[in-house]
Amino acid sequence: MSTQRNRRTRRRGAVLTAAALLGTATAAAGPVAGATAAPSVPRPPGPTRPAGPTEADCSAAYRITQKLDGGAVWRMCWRYDTAAGLTLDRVTYQPPGATAPIKVLASARLAQIHVPYDDGAAEYDDLTGAGFGWGLQNLKPAECPGGTLTTVKVPEVGQFKGLCTTTRARGHAYRMASDGGTKVWQAQAKDLLVYTVNKVGWYEYISEWRFSADGTIGANVGATGSLSPVDYNATDGRGWPIGKGARSYATSHAHNVFWKLDFGLDGSTKDRIEQFDSTVTAPPASGGGPTVKTKRTVVTKELAGDAKNMRWWRVVSGTGKNADGHARSYEIVPGHTDTHAGRGFTKHDVYFTQARACEKFASNNIGNCGANAGDSVDKWVNGETLTKPSVWVNIGFHHVARDEDQQPMPVHWQGFQLAPRDVTAMNPLTPADLASQNGQPVLGS
Repeated sequence: MSTQRNRRTRRRGAVLTAAALLGTATAAAGPVAGATAAPSVPRPPGPTRPAGPTEADCSAAYRITQKLDGGAVWRMCWRYDTAAGLTLDRVTYQPPGATAPIKVLASARLAQIHVPYDDGAAEYDDLTGAGFGWGLQNLKPAECPGGTLTTVKVPEVGQFKGLCTTTRARGHAYRMASDGGTKVWQAQAKDLLVYTVNKVGWYEYISEWRFSADGTIGANVGATGSLSPVDYNATDGRGWPIGKGARSYATSHAHNVFWKLDFGLDGSTKDRIEQFDSTVTAPPASGGGPTVKTKRTVVTKELAGDAKNMRWWRVVSGTGKNADGHARSYEIVPGHTDTHAGRGFTKHDVYFTQARACEKFASNNIGNCGANAGDSVDKWVNGETLTKPSVWVNIGFHHVARDEDQQPMPVHWQGFQLAPRDVTAMNPLTPADLASQNGQPVLGS
C-alpha cells in the first residue's frame, strides 16, 4: 500500500483482513463445483499461482461462447484474480457468415478504482489496497436472469456463485426505411453480458462487460450498496445533507475507475495508436457554411492523453484488413467523465504505454517493477517508443451524495465503449437484400 496517501479503515469483515495481508501477492482462480462459506479470517496468499487458464490452455470450464442475433459469435477465456477480480483473455469476434473469428483483445480487466474523499482525510485504492478481489459476492439466480452462474474459487477465501453470463435486449440494432416508404429494414438485438459483483467497504461494484452482435464492446462499473456511515461529517462545504434537516453531511468523493486493455488485433503484436483531432472554422463573411478539417496523428511514443472536443483515438491492427482493404481498428469511446486533478495518474483520460508485465495497476501498483519505476501509470509514460502498446482508460465520477442514495444506493454507472472501425466491410448485420450496397448507396433503395 502506498505510504503517500492518508487512509481511514473501511469496513469489510473477512475481506479487510485479507486485504491487510495481501502485500504484493495475487492469485488467479477459476470455477469449481459446489460452494462453501468464506472463512472469517482468511490466510494470507502465497506467491502468485495461476489456477485459471493460461495462454496455452483455455479449457471448457473457463471458456465463454455466445452466438447472438444474426449469427455473430463472441468467444473468450476468463479467470479471476485476487487483486483485479474478473479478467477476460483471448477475446474474439466472429461476424455473421465469417468463416473464422477475428482476434480482438489479448486481455481486458479493471486496473484500479481510486476513491479520494473531498476532505483529504481518506483515499483508497480499492483493487490493490482495500481487498476488491477478496470481496467477490454470491449472486442469486434473479441477479443473472436467463443466464448461467458459474462458481468461482477465490484462493484463501472460499467459493462463490460469482460469475454471471447472460444476454439482454438492447433495442434496435438498426432501422432504415426505403426512400418510398414502402419497406422498413429493422432488427432488435441482444447483447452478451459478463459480470461480477465485488464488495469493498459499504460499496458494491458491478464489473460488467457487454458484447454486441455488431462487434461493439462495452466496459462499465456500477457502484451501489451504501454510503459510508463514518463519513457524515462534511459540514465545511465538502458534502451534502442526507436525512432530516441539516445535521448529517455525507462527504463527497470521487470514483476514478481504470481499465487496462491489451489488444493484439488479428493476433498481431504490432498494433499502433492513432489520434484524430477535428478543427471547426467559422463560416466566411462572404457566405457558406463552417468547415471542419480532421487531422490524424500516429502516436509513436508513450502518451498521457486528454479528451477534448472532437478528439478520439483508435487502436489499429498491424496486419489485418477487412474485405475493402481497410486496416481493422477499434475506436475508444469514453463515457461521461469527471477528471480528478488531485493525483498525477488521475489527471488524464487515456494512457498508452509500452507493454510491461509488471505494470499491472494504474495506482498503488503491486507488479514489482523496481524501486525507481514508480507505482502509477503516469510514471510509466516516459518517452518510450510504442511497439506493443497497452491501453489504460480512466473514467471518473464525482459523487456528491443525495437523499435518494439511501437505502440502498441506486446503481450509478461509469464506463466506455470500444467501437469497431473497419473491422468488417459493411454493417455485419446488414440484411441480405442490402448486401450489394457497399459504398455509395443506390438511390431509391
